[in-house]
Amino acid sequence: MAATFTVAARLPLRGPARAPSRPAVAAVTRLRSRQERRGLAATGGRGPARVRAETFSGGGGVGRRDPMAPPYNVLITGSTKGIGYALARKFLEAGDNVIICSRSAQKVESVVGDLKEEYGEQHGTVCDVRNGKDVKALVEFARDKLKHIDIWINNAGSNAYTYKPLVETSDEALMEIITTNTLGLMICCREAINMMRNQPRGGHIFNLDGAGSDGRPTPRFAAYGATKRSVVHLTKSLQMNEVNNVMVHNLSPGMVTTDLLMSGATTKQAKIFINILAEPPDVVADYLVPNVREIPTKQSMKPTYIRFLTGLKAYSRIFSRLAFGARRNKYVTED
Repeated sequence: MAATFTVAARLPLRGPARAPSRPAVAAVTRLRSRQERRGLAATGGRGPARVRAETFSGGGGVGRRDPMAPPYNVLITGSTKGIGYALARKFLEAGDNVIICSRSAQKVESVVGDLKEEYGEQHGTVCDVRNGKDVKALVEFARDKLKHIDIWINNAGSNAYTYKPLVETSDEALMEIITTNTLGLMICCREAINMMRNQPRGGHIFNLDGAGSDGRPTPRFAAYGATKRSVVHLTKSLQMNEVNNVMVHNLSPGMVTTDLLMSGATTKQAKIFINILAEPPDVVADYLVPNVREIPTKQSMKPTYIRFLTGLKAYSRIFSRLAFGARRNKYVTED
């Protein structure tokens, strides 16, 4: 069985105190100011590390949030291949506990078996994120195996392996894309929030974006781009909700050399941009996972948008390609 860890914060009980005099307040303020400056200097400007309990309000009323500390309990949807699988491996390398899930029972069984050989006891279950009953069952599975989830990553997504104009896209492909990327994401967010809001440690949800999430057109996969644009909108809306025990974030892997992306390498332009901008799943996970883990480690409940492929990085690579021919034919032959 995977071990779970909970760090409880004990707060000293204090009786009523007299109001301090103004000179005393001024003296304490000056002392604190000097202490804070010393602390910042000692930690390179980051400030002293603090682990403390915070007040939260959720479905169970007002209480105290226990501080989060590793190892973390992590659930990743669509984690039997691609970036989801790479994220799972990286969390396991960091010593965390991971719930594996996907639609395919065969893939779940295979991945759990492989990970068990390398990292010890693992947990995985079948879940179709488009089905509310499946996601509720996933929550119960996670509770049974790990008691609580600290980090829930909504990675499951699909473009039905279709790179066509909308007018040429079948009904079946549209339903696959929209129900997985939009309906499935909403169901997972709803169930994750309901699970985490009453957890003593609270929780963090990360929604993966994709092509189109920044509002730029995606003419070869318009439906997919539209659903990924909705990811950002949904995340912002959930960040406005008064569920103080849970925070929802965006996670941006950029272009990842998964089967999904490579199936679209059918034009010279697509091949060029894949070579310039894409990276393998393990490279992307190496960057994303430490940044995700840093949020609960710092006890932060502020919304975050973690991007692997930043605008500066993209423009720098494009410039290197134009000026020096960098990354030509890196993943696919362009000619």
